Amino acid sequence: MISRDTREGSRGRVGEPLPPPRSPLPAATWRECAYLLSSWLLGLVAFAYVLVWFGAGVLLSVTLVGVPVLAFGLLGCRLIGRLERARARALLAVEVDEPSPARALRRPGLLSWLWALLRDPVGWRSALFVVVRLPWALVTLAITLPAFFVAWPVLPWLARGLSQVDRALVRVLLSPSDELERRIADLESDRMVVTDTASADLRRIERDLHDGAQARLVALAMDLGLAKEKLTQDPETAARMVDEAHGEVKLALQELRDLARGIHPAVLTDRGLGPALSSVATRCTVPVTIDIDLTTRPAPAIEGIAYFTTSELLQNISKHSHAHHATIDIWRTHHRLMLQVTDDGQGGATPTPGSGLAGLAERLTAVDGLLAIDSPHGGPTTITAELPWRDRDGNRHEGRPGPAAPPSEGSEEVNPR
Repeated sequence: MISRDTREGSRGRVGEPLPPPRSPLPAATWRECAYLLSSWLLGLVAFAYVLVWFGAGVLLSVTLVGVPVLAFGLLGCRLIGRLERARARALLAVEVDEPSPARALRRPGLLSWLWALLRDPVGWRSALFVVVRLPWALVTLAITLPAFFVAWPVLPWLARGLSQVDRALVRVLLSPSDELERRIADLESDRMVVTDTASADLRRIERDLHDGAQARLVALAMDLGLAKEKLTQDPETAARMVDEAHGEVKLALQELRDLARGIHPAVLTDRGLGPALSSVATRCTVPVTIDIDLTTRPAPAIEGIAYFTTSELLQNISKHSHAHHATIDIWRTHHRLMLQVTDDGQGGATPTPGSGLAGLAERLTAVDGLLAIDSPHGGPTTITAELPWRDRDGNRHEGRPGPAAPPSEGSEEVNPR
């Protein structure tokens, strides 16, 4: 006869279910062991690829075929590095950023394309990772596999110690070079933005000259030629035509002044941001309060960018905001020049692709700047621009500015004309 204790022994205490069985090893240890036991096979395949690729490339380097073989082989090494980074993230919990794309893909010309691929540091470091990791993978296999049978209690500490070496290899050889590599990629992108912006500005200046002042000067020359012909025959008509030509000269001069102001206003060079922005504010359709707290003037390039940024933001206020008042605040904090434009309009400003705000953000990014937009529907709108601070002598300081010449700019309210 089976006793009650025997019948209920499978449930532990009477009336209580047994706890679920648990693995003697934590999940992290299983993942580390999976990485250590699988690395030798993947490493062997990758090592065979690197060995065949590099050997063929070196042997064929006496001909023109060897250069493309080495160049395209580095792209394969990049793929191996991407796979190993994914394995490290999944099994070793190593967060490694993906390196920048191969810059060769953006270079024109076959020779420069191949040469840039051959200089790709990411591909070469991935190949070095394959060569270094294979011997270590074989060592870890020889240690980890027997440990499952003879050293089970210490397997978590053993797997952690061995996988730490793999983590170090991944971080050293498969991570981006450092901030320098990403900085190079950012600078290349910024250079393209600056080049496109400069080309667009040149086309705008050419169009304005062709359609504006040049057309007026051509018409002026024709009118003066006709007036010269009528000078002896009909002096009164000739005098009237000269008067009309005089008016055309004034209009042409005004258009040239406006064009020069669009390139770089003289008041900005002579007197600084305060007077220059006061002049811009008079053309805004709403009253503008200007508050500038600068003890020294920034470099001319930074000063010009701040001027044109503010000018474009004021134009947007005039065209789209339906505001009643706007405020411009400019100050310096540490090594940044801060510019903030606020209006009490309807809000809803967004940097949609192709818009003026998107182009403004791209131009600021090209000079290590930043554009932040806070514009809820119903307003108000606050747009903050940050620019790197550079002194007029070309130096860039990290600390707060010390006492200097008395500020020539202050706070004032400017009403539209």
